[in-house]
Amino acid sequence: MTRKTWLRRLPAVVLIVMAGSAGIAGQERDVAPVTDAMLQDPDPADWLNWRRTLDGWGYSPLDRINRENVHRLQLVWGWQMNTGANQPTPLVHDGVTYLANPANVVQALDAVTGDRLWEYRRDLDDMVESVLAPRSRSIAIYGDKVYLNAADAHIVALDRRTGEVAWDREVADNALGYRYTSGPIVANGKVVAGMTGCERYKEDVCFISAHDAETGEELWRTSTIARPGDPGGDSWGDLPLLYRAGADSWIPGSYDAETNLTFWSTSQAKPWASVTRGTDGDALYSNSVLALDADTGELSWYYQFTPGETHDLDDVFESVLIDHRGRRSLFKMGKLGILWELDRDTGRFLAAHDLGYQDVLDIDQETGAVTYKPEMIPEAGVEIAFCPDFGGIRNWRAAAYHPETQALYIPIHPTCVSGVFTEVERIPGARYYANTGWLSRGSTVHPDSAPHRGHLIAMDIDSGRILWRHSMSTRPGSAALTTGGGLVISADTDRNVFIHDVATGNVLFRVRLPGSAQGFPITYAVQGRQFLAVPVGGDRSNAIYVFALPADRP
Repeated sequence: MTRKTWLRRLPAVVLIVMAGSAGIAGQERDVAPVTDAMLQDPDPADWLNWRRTLDGWGYSPLDRINRENVHRLQLVWGWQMNTGANQPTPLVHDGVTYLANPANVVQALDAVTGDRLWEYRRDLDDMVESVLAPRSRSIAIYGDKVYLNAADAHIVALDRRTGEVAWDREVADNALGYRYTSGPIVANGKVVAGMTGCERYKEDVCFISAHDAETGEELWRTSTIARPGDPGGDSWGDLPLLYRAGADSWIPGSYDAETNLTFWSTSQAKPWASVTRGTDGDALYSNSVLALDADTGELSWYYQFTPGETHDLDDVFESVLIDHRGRRSLFKMGKLGILWELDRDTGRFLAAHDLGYQDVLDIDQETGAVTYKPEMIPEAGVEIAFCPDFGGIRNWRAAAYHPETQALYIPIHPTCVSGVFTEVERIPGARYYANTGWLSRGSTVHPDSAPHRGHLIAMDIDSGRILWRHSMSTRPGSAALTTGGGLVISADTDRNVFIHDVATGNVLFRVRLPGSAQGFPITYAVQGRQFLAVPVGGDRSNAIYVFALPADRP
């Protein structure tokens, strides 16, 4: 069979595999407990954390699949997932894949065959508030448990062998809008989670919390909005707590064991525009990265990227911890397409590299201070055009780092938008998403990007220079993944998965799947055989497809 013939027959092959792999539940097998030492220096065969390692690299040292043989990849199994919004990160340990599905379904699968070992389904019928479709971008594993941040603002611990509930803790009141959309991390034995659902006006704010891994008991809680009377509280002006909204922390954090600091980022203040929310100050600690002591939750330092951010162009995404040039750095790129470098021990500004697509602010390269261009400060009822749109130059699709090239591989989708910011009536308890204070006139592809709607770029972390780019006719579909085999994996939203040479960007392998890749691809190994797992989204086409080299030859 030729490769083209195989690609045409892929959907049929997948259906056959899935039909034979359903219904094996509650199957127990020996699994080694996951320790802090494992999380901080994982076995290359495993994928134990959202970005594999707690430094957020999205990199695997596995090299059995490499530049020379990647063209021989073939599908080995597929698994149909629950319907709904699908942006998952599979985890793998001891030959078992732990897979978060939409609507808070968690499954354990044999990582070699795709056979189901157990399944947990959360009953969400009693949810009072669900602005967004329930999703689980990630989960965590530690000891003998799998940890799920649920859409009803609970954290649930599942027995890794059976899927049975070990404990279930309500962290916040879902009736107030609180919810989880991404999973926790485990930092120094503590389950640390960022709360979201903070667009509703209420006498409370979003927060990051840590929990005992064995019992779920809350150990500390750190607010992500400065309250009246607290340090930084005056940055919201005279707004009462009731109207201080936003600063959700909806992307998982990173952790540095050397300093015992865990780094969590926050989203924009809400409503988006300062003229709409009634503030003219910095609105701490929105649009910031917070360095917290993992044992106490005490704030060691913070860095606010755009004080008083006023276009829904925040920097909530992954924090990548990299040591280079004698620096212990934290790298971050948010919606504006600016790669920030901070000293992760102190929060001191080190560098900022602008991709050049945003037109809303200027950056002082010596201090990192940003200044809005006068014409970009919104006025209620006055039309404004700016780049990028609210989806940003990049979004939740995470970048990946490769230590050999010292480059970050970043999926981007440059755009522009025009519209009108409006006043919003402040109604206690009202859902902010029911009236965002924005009337859109429509988004377009950025003129410097057209006709391409998306790109994967390789960006040198020292200079900010673009080493190469792979341009796509559609937006990127998934996070990036890098490997020791000299590869970087990307995807578009036209169902294509690409595997590139990290040094040149050359496409070494391409496959078109029944649905668009969504979420976070991973790679792992079982008994020396390396696998590549790609989640696919599209509601009824939700699935995970797993590839490997032919078993009879490397």
